[in-house]
Amino acid sequence: MAGASRILQTTFLPTFSKNPSLHTTRSHSHGCCVPPTAKRGAFFDRIRCSVAAAAGENTAMAGVPWGCDVDSVENAAALQAWLSESGLPPQKMGIQKVEVGERGLVALKNIRKGEKLLFVPPSLFITADSNWSCREAGEVLKQYNVPDWPLLATYLISEACLMNSSRWSNYIAALPRQPYSLLYWTRPELDRYLEASQIRQRAIERINDVTGTYIDLRDRIFSKHPDLFPAEVFNMESYRWSFGILFSRLVRLPSMDGRVALVPWADMLNHSCEVDTFLDYDRSSQGVVFTTDRAYQPGEQVFISYGKKSNGELLLSYGFVPREGTNPSDSVELSLSISKSDKCYKEKVAALKKQGLSATQCFPLQITGWPLELMAYAYLAVSPPSMINQFDEMAAAASNKTTSKKDIRYGEIEEDALQFILDACEASISKYSKFLQTSGSMDLDVTNPKLLNRKVFLKQLAVDLCTSERRMLFRAQYILRRRLRDIRSGELKALRLFDGLRKLFK
Repeated sequence: MAGASRILQTTFLPTFSKNPSLHTTRSHSHGCCVPPTAKRGAFFDRIRCSVAAAAGENTAMAGVPWGCDVDSVENAAALQAWLSESGLPPQKMGIQKVEVGERGLVALKNIRKGEKLLFVPPSLFITADSNWSCREAGEVLKQYNVPDWPLLATYLISEACLMNSSRWSNYIAALPRQPYSLLYWTRPELDRYLEASQIRQRAIERINDVTGTYIDLRDRIFSKHPDLFPAEVFNMESYRWSFGILFSRLVRLPSMDGRVALVPWADMLNHSCEVDTFLDYDRSSQGVVFTTDRAYQPGEQVFISYGKKSNGELLLSYGFVPREGTNPSDSVELSLSISKSDKCYKEKVAALKKQGLSATQCFPLQITGWPLELMAYAYLAVSPPSMINQFDEMAAAASNKTTSKKDIRYGEIEEDALQFILDACEASISKYSKFLQTSGSMDLDVTNPKLLNRKVFLKQLAVDLCTSERRMLFRAQYILRRRLRDIRSGELKALRLFDGLRKLFK
């Protein structure tokens, strides 16, 4: 499965203008966003048949009529030939089926450590400034000030539906018809397989964001310009596809002031937790490159890093989970809450709101420990009314958006704070253990072989994720129990010493 490094993972999406700043002017010589009239009916029928057939089985199986199977290399030769004709220099890598990632770039020649590869020129980037084959459609979206993400998502669909008439036809033909993404998991699948993981909630939020963005586009723009954005093409299914492509392939280029782009060919590289190299624009060669941090022999798959992401984040955007224990950036989100029965609940929540936090917050636990912000939040959660003057200080330290002192300590409530975190860990471990114990006998309740394979695949992803996340919770549980034991044994020693002194002076 291909992807790119340093994906823009910001929350969606700035509200765009309800009214365009300019009146739409149309010139029919620009063409339209669907294939020529003679082919249009058959094209729309193809879309309707594709969606209807899938909906009859499972909404998650619906697909778009362009692209290829996720593991297909049938269009690879055409893609590479087109890229070469369009300015891509000769490559030391080729697309092949691989063990890690279905398909990827494999070394065709010896590649040295420290060697620069790719050199994809800017003329082959897809950005918010790319020229539209249907110029009118691009002008309408820009008049409404549509932000980059929904603009690029719409651009992909507009070019895809033109088929061979689009400049990007060879690239789109090589994109997966159904990207590996949690956008394609149904709500029952998320509830069933990811109930224990906080990634479930993030997936739901992302799906809702994509759905809401499509509805905004449809209601504000597409409904007013049905000739440019026909509903048969610009629908929820096509936006699920285009956003799936963006989440898994859009790359932020630090040396181009953080510009985001789709970079054909470069996005065929797969991720490895064992490399640190990433894509960026190289001004000297005027192309996107990466520098290898190891040597490769002919036939070896070449990897980049998608960034320091947890297994859950990799599943969320890219649809895979690394092997347990191989990802040094792995973490699990631990949910902590201020109890509504707390005598100072309102005051604590008010202090948190000043820092942009809420009564329930998630913090990352890693195998090496947890952030200072988590401990500050725990102090606030267990602090008694007598410490009300410290609530603001605790809340500020719990926020990662402030530069205030983080390493605060309140010895008088440290034991309570650690016990609070331990209780949350053990409650979370219980959920993971329940899922993992029942997953082996989980009834997949389908007879269709294709759907059965899908559900087996999703369940295995969930098992892999939950196993790795529970492992980190077990580690945190061990550390917390040991620290509490040390605190309590120290208190017992102090108490015994005090009693001995008291008896001595009687």
